[in-house]
Amino acid sequence: ATRSIALGRKVYVPGDPTGDWSVVARAVGGAAIELGGGSPNRLNPLDEGPRPAAIADDEWAKLVASRRRALLGSLVESALNRPMSAVEHTALDQALRAVVAAARTDAGEATPTLPKVVDALFNPSLPEAGATIRELVTDGRDVGHALRRLVSGDLAGLFDGESTVTFDPSLPMISLDLSRISGSDQLIAMVMACASAWMEAALSDPDGGPRWVIYDEAWRLLRQPALLARMQSQWKLSRGLGIANLMIIHRLSDLEAVGNADSEARALALGLLADCSTKIIYQQESSEAPHTAQVLGLSVTERGELPDLQRGEGLWRVGQRAFVVRHLVTDGELQMFDTNFRMFKKAVGR
Repeated sequence: ATRSIALGRKVYVPGDPTGDWSVVARAVGGAAIELGGGSPNRLNPLDEGPRPAAIADDEWAKLVASRRRALLGSLVESALNRPMSAVEHTALDQALRAVVAAARTDAGEATPTLPKVVDALFNPSLPEAGATIRELVTDGRDVGHALRRLVSGDLAGLFDGESTVTFDPSLPMISLDLSRISGSDQLIAMVMACASAWMEAALSDPDGGPRWVIYDEAWRLLRQPALLARMQSQWKLSRGLGIANLMIIHRLSDLEAVGNADSEARALALGLLADCSTKIIYQQESSEAPHTAQVLGLSVTERGELPDLQRGEGLWRVGQRAFVVRHLVTDGELQMFDTNFRMFKKAVGR
């Protein structure tokens, strides 16, 4: 990814739970935006992003509204661990529309924010679709509490207002560093989804040139069916925007944690994997190799290579062709990429 910068491609990491990409981003002249742990940085996942010049007002409004509804719905379903009901969808739609309408008339807040949506869910101002205000409060109660988790308590200050940082499209690389944030896998996945939504909105300009978007620790998102569905939808839009997506997971057996064997969630995860035209597999334990070969459709010869791959070697599956590739790095690149080296350097105080 970093070498492609020299060829004019920019690189973006929309959610880095480990902080490993921060060193890389700064080394190539980019930026690492740190969130949580006392950082003053805040992102508004409901930001519109740049508007393409050729799009009409009505079309743009519909596109932004659809993007916001999709994000909020996936966050709620992930938090509740169930699909939203019809009346919950109505309550959320009404709350979002009310906040957008209020933002248009409020000179101090031009963009909706999550706290405003939460407040509108708990305190609706108008009846909607045959439901009274009291019924809307009841219908949206669980939805409001699900979203409130992202703007209160230990997550306060991350997504609870206007963005305090701006997206600089001139930089060669930008990473969102989430390493200061702790919590359950589900919570971290929701935080990653919010951070990703902010960056994906900023990358929605089709004139932005060729770009890499790298989803590291993607297994966290894969285990949340609602967030997984959102990711797959986002990927389908990427080609028209000049974006290539890279998903990094530790092992393919992580996919077995996604729903039941015949579930829609498992099918979504495998479908996302199937959509990847290039697959790079590093050394696998002998116990992992058969499963990896089965999922990826590797030949007997390709499967036999997996346990014998050395450090820095990978089996590249490009379409139906496979190659064993040795990755060569300079000393400077090794220091930048090798997290074990950086840990050792800190341990010995150098």
